[in-house]
Amino acid sequence: MEADGFWDVQETAQKVVAEARRIRAQTEPIDELIEKLDDIQAMLDLADEVGDEATFTEAEKDIAAAEQIYDKIETQALLNEPGDEGNCFLSVQAGTGGTDACDWAQKLFEMYMRWAAKQDYEIEQIDYQEDEVAGIRSAAALIKGPFAAGMLRGEVGTHRLVRISPFNAAGKRQTAFASVDVVPEAMSDEIDIEINENDLDLNFSRAGGKGGQNVNKVESAVRMTHIPTGVVVSCRSERSQHQNRAIAMEMLRAKLYQMERAKRDAELAKLYGAKGEVGFGHQIRNYVLNPYTMVKDARTGVETSHVENVLAGEIDPFIEAYLKWHHAKKTQAAKAAE
Repeated sequence: MEADGFWDVQETAQKVVAEARRIRAQTEPIDELIEKLDDIQAMLDLADEVGDEATFTEAEKDIAAAEQIYDKIETQALLNEPGDEGNCFLSVQAGTGGTDACDWAQKLFEMYMRWAAKQDYEIEQIDYQEDEVAGIRSAAALIKGPFAAGMLRGEVGTHRLVRISPFNAAGKRQTAFASVDVVPEAMSDEIDIEINENDLDLNFSRAGGKGGQNVNKVESAVRMTHIPTGVVVSCRSERSQHQNRAIAMEMLRAKLYQMERAKRDAELAKLYGAKGEVGFGHQIRNYVLNPYTMVKDARTGVETSHVENVLAGEIDPFIEAYLKWHHAKKTQAAKAAE
């Protein structure tokens, strides 16, 4: 990166920078853990030599900190699926539940954006379609950072909210659903994805919302439907139709790649099948605000009563539990096949 002319070709330079960032994300926690363990050993030796109870107590605190670093390394070791190491497209779609579902979809999308910000990931909003009453019908973002795709792959599916509806004059409880989709931006060479222009149904509209006069007056927003599969993507973040079309095409190619992988992976195919209907009985996680407060994952059984913390982006316990659960399922399947 310090070599002369490194930044002359921006596209190549950015790939190298991204790769360096990914490698640092893997190696730095290990270096930090080794250094921490060396310090702990030195403290224990000193405490043992002089019989200092206070130093033993301080060493115990450092051991707890070392365990957290180790947990991070252990989680990263589970990110070994194709595309896990890179960026991802994350999209949220309102499901059954009317206005409550649109409001829920917005809260869910914001939850992931807060989580991504806590990870120091870059966020590029691609699409954001507001509902006429409240919330959003759908939204999508490109999340850039080491292992973003792997960390979020367990979030794919239907998310269910139970609460007293702020849109119900009678103050009754309402159940609402929203679906989450995550696809890696990077695709391996094992599957060749070709898209025929004749297979695309393109619709253009004014983007609306914030973004200046050009966004609101010119039909820059792009909605792209892949006719053979029915996959729909849209982009309205850029000021030009050409840019939005290019991003939508990239997102479509990533989704089609994921579908091809699903055909080769029975477990992933089952996951996508479960996501097909965004309604009761298909949820992967429940968020309950009334008559009690609880967030519970239907797959791993992990739960917490701190719903507000979860909606503020503190979803790491659910992510880590899913990765361990998924790894255990794969290991069992491999042993059964032997």
